[in-house]
Amino acid sequence: MSDSWITMRQVPQQLLQERLQAVKELSARGSDAELYEIVKDTETGDHYLHYAYMHLTVADGTEESFHQLLPLESDDVLGIMFGENGYTYPDHWLRPFLRNGPDGTYVWFDPATNLEGDTDDHERLAGEIAGMLGAWKQSDRRDSESVKELLDRIDRTLKRDEP
Repeated sequence: MSDSWITMRQVPQQLLQERLQAVKELSARGSDAELYEIVKDTETGDHYLHYAYMHLTVADGTEESFHQLLPLESDDVLGIMFGENGYTYPDHWLRPFLRNGPDGTYVWFDPATNLEGDTDDHERLAGEIAGMLGAWKQSDRRDSESVKELLDRIDRTLKRDEP
């Protein structure tokens, strides 16, 4: 029997493609923009909730797809299939899950650690970004270059505050 992905720090995308099998599609929303389905690792029998969505970058018009896999216990699988348990992201994704990265691997993400931190710093940062957005709205520029400049300023502000 193969190793469970739960024991791995990173999971190659190719391995997922080889071993994942769709069990039940739960919903597809927004003309292929979002998809939820229960999938199974054919080697280990582990079940996951697969969430996929397409993101459109407004500044340059490119589309990128994102995939996330939340490990499920047997009771979770049955609860979701029979409509007793919620499954939408991010409301019901409170445990560590796999998400795809830019280098063709999936890595574990723990939403609990992402929510921790200094609330005052987060509020200050949100205020700065809201101020930038407010100033942009008051200007009469709505061209793609002004949007790109705004997003670049926001990105620099976020990077400045990274630990």
